[in-house]
Parts: sequence; C-alpha cells; structure tokens
Amino acid sequence: MGKIAFVFPGQGAQAVGMGQDAAEAFEASRRVYEAADRALGFSVSALCFEGPEDSLRQTANTQPALLATSVALLEAFKARGVRPDFVAGHSLGEYSALVAANVLDFADAIRLVRARGTFMEEAVPSGQGAMAATLGAEREALDALCRDISAAGTQVELANINCPGQIVVSGTAAGVAAVVERGKEAGAKRVIPLDVSGPFHSSLMRPAADRLAAKLDEVAFRDAEVPVIANVTATAVGEGARLRELLVEQVVSPVLWEDSIRYLIGEGVDTFVEIGSGTVLAGLIKKIDKTVRVVSVGNAAGVNEAELG
Repeated sequence: MGKIAFVFPGQGAQAVGMGQDAAEAFEASRRVYEAADRALGFSVSALCFEGPEDSLRQTANTQPALLATSVALLEAFKARGVRPDFVAGHSLGEYSALVAANVLDFADAIRLVRARGTFMEEAVPSGQGAMAATLGAEREALDALCRDISAAGTQVELANINCPGQIVVSGTAAGVAAVVERGKEAGAKRVIPLDVSGPFHSSLMRPAADRLAAKLDEVAFRDAEVPVIANVTATAVGEGARLRELLVEQVVSPVLWEDSIRYLIGEGVDTFVEIGSGTVLAGLIKKIDKTVRVVSVGNAAGVNEAELG
C-alpha cells in the first residue's frame, strides 16, 4: 500500500454554500464553524453558507472562510479513521495543513489568516499590483522574461508554479501587463489576467510579511505530528519554529506546488485526498502525474463516499 497525503486548497476555491451540508450532517464540522465564529467575533459560517459572493471574495474574508471549511471537512473525515503520511496546502491552504498536523490550534490559525488576508490587501494600493496566469510557458523561459521586464523597472515575478504549463506571475500592474504582451516569448499560448486584490507571492508583499511575522510570534507553534510540505521549500518540514519562519517567507515567495507534489510522489505517495472547497488541486495533481489517485472531499457526500481502498 502506498502512502497518503492530505492536501488543502487556497484562495480561488471558495464558493457560496461551501461546507453547509457538512455542518448539517456532522457535529464535528458544525463545531468547527462555531469555533470560527467565536474566534473572529462574526459569523464566518454565514459567510460560507449564504455569502454574499462579493463579501466572500474579499481576501480578509476568503482566507478564514476557506480555512474553516477545510478544517470542518477534515474533522468529519477523521471519523473514517484515515491518517495521512504527509500534509500540504496551496498557499493559504498551508494553514489548514498546519492545523491537520497539530502544529497550530484552529482558533489561532483562523485569527492568523484573517490578519494575513487584511495585511495582504493593505500591502499594495489598489490597482498598483496584479497577477496573471500563463498557459504553456516553460518555467525557465518565463522566469528569464520576468527578470528582463523587472530589470527595465517594472517588477514581475513567478508566483505559483502550479503544474506543467500553468504558472502564475505577480507584480506591478505594468510588469504583469508586459508579461501579458510578451508571454509568447516564453512559450505561453495564453496569458490571462486574474481578478485578485493584490500581487500575492511577490516581493511587493514584504510589508504584509513583516506585519504577519509579528502576529506569528504571538502564537504557539508545535512540532508537526505529520510532515508538512512547505510551499517555499517543496520539502517535508517538521520543526514548529521553522514552519513559522516559512509562513513569513511564503507571503513573498513562489508557491512551489508542482515541486511539492513531485516530492510527495518521490516519497511514495500514490493517493492524494483533497480536503476543502472545490476540486482545483485534483485538477493540478492529475496534470502533474496521471497515475496517482486523487480523491476530493469537498462536501458531506465526499466525507462518506471517498474510496481509498
């Protein structure tokens, strides 16, 4: 039997109604949403279940809502008796992974991601930063193009290495516009501007990283009970103090998702369980390696019916 990794989605996976059927079906899920509401002093659960969508899409709201949903589904799924050999999360999803590995208490984690979302929104004035998804570009060629554009004075960097042929860039509005214009030089078939509130995972986020570092220092981090694959290193990390440091760097560094999945496969993982809203990660993992099994646990039915045998 191969090894199992639990993986948790990040921003972009949110949807109005997420987690509601799980909260109605499982007491463990309902307790997570109640804890989220208490920790933040407003109804995260209502935001998840009822929206409105424009409120759910605000970064400072999206991040705690997605964390609550992933952990609510995780708590219900734990009753199945399945234990992971590794955990990983995409960007924001790394906080869900840290809760799953018992590095962070849930209440601390949800307060941290609420602050993280606020800091990220406030780091760069509206309209000055941007992100875009490139389809078909080679990583090295796209990195070289970004360096060339940045050298001319308009900063742009690789932000998310998602899977072969899908890389997100982030930076100044002018820098990202230059990648949209010149993407073919790096082999991109298409470059699609993203509807986001800031240039996430770029050096422009340093003010947010510095503010987050101060918040992280107030919170207890335990050593991981299960190895966590960090976005920044794409390797297993177990030491709580190191995981805290990497959360700061994650804000300004690319998310090495493709590398993380390849690392896990190299460690013997052949089954990935995506826990949280949507199926974004399942799609990316299948593009990285078609031979692995991916099971999505995104609702009450998924908790009950996930086939892992």
